[in-house]
Amino acid sequence: MNDRLFISSLALLPKSGLSRLVGALTRWQAPAPVRLAAMRAFSRRYRIDLSACPDLERYRTFGEFFARPLRPGLRPVAPGDGVPVSPVDGVVSETGLAAGGRLVQAKGIDYTVAALVGDEDLARRLEGGAYATLYLSPSDYHRIHFPLGGRVTGYRYVPGKLWPVNPASVRTVRGLFTVNERLVTITETPLGACVIVAVGATVVGRVRATYDPAAPLTNTGAPFTVRDYETPIPVEKGQELGAFEMGSTVILLFEPGKARLDPRLVAGARVRVGEALGAAG
Repeated sequence: MNDRLFISSLALLPKSGLSRLVGALTRWQAPAPVRLAAMRAFSRRYRIDLSACPDLERYRTFGEFFARPLRPGLRPVAPGDGVPVSPVDGVVSETGLAAGGRLVQAKGIDYTVAALVGDEDLARRLEGGAYATLYLSPSDYHRIHFPLGGRVTGYRYVPGKLWPVNPASVRTVRGLFTVNERLVTITETPLGACVIVAVGATVVGRVRATYDPAAPLTNTGAPFTVRDYETPIPVEKGQELGAFEMGSTVILLFEPGKARLDPRLVAGARVRVGEALGAAG
């Protein structure tokens, strides 16, 4: 099936309703034999290394298994206050500079920082800065971590659709990351503003923020929400930011001239939580 036929067929599906249904199933405390069978089947299908996570019996739902933590020490964090690290395990989709306030989605498709973050003033701070788009497959570890230490100054929750974020969708759906709902976390760091955008997708049950349990969850019908903290929340590099309860994409954005990404971060390169992405720019 070619990309356009695939997207056309998806357009007919009730993606939000389907996602809510799948999300409910992932949170269902099914009988242990059913739950364990589903986890093992999923692990076989996606070749998940179960040695890197605790015993399956501890998970009360499939969603807990999907957003499972790793054993301490498996993802060492690269040192250096000015060294940004990967917030996720995933694959690089695109990197570059947001020249003119635009980011590349795929060949021949771009979108604006302002449309992505839902905040014109914030977008102006990020115009011309480095960015990286990181895709998480179903087999990846699905918790998100802070790429730099500093303070969370606020977030923007932007409601939207729930298209898949697989390569076919990225190549075909214009402005995909500005169409799908997303949680935009804003931090002030030794490299200035660093923004972490968690993009929802089809069958993503939840994107939850660890730093603020009151932040809206994706796929719940919440309205556009702007939150700026009177007292910013201090965070450390590598600290957990949140989790996808199904897989999706994270986009990192930096202020211009503050961060220089490693040239090896080309499309298709794999990254892991805590791995250095570059240096002060």
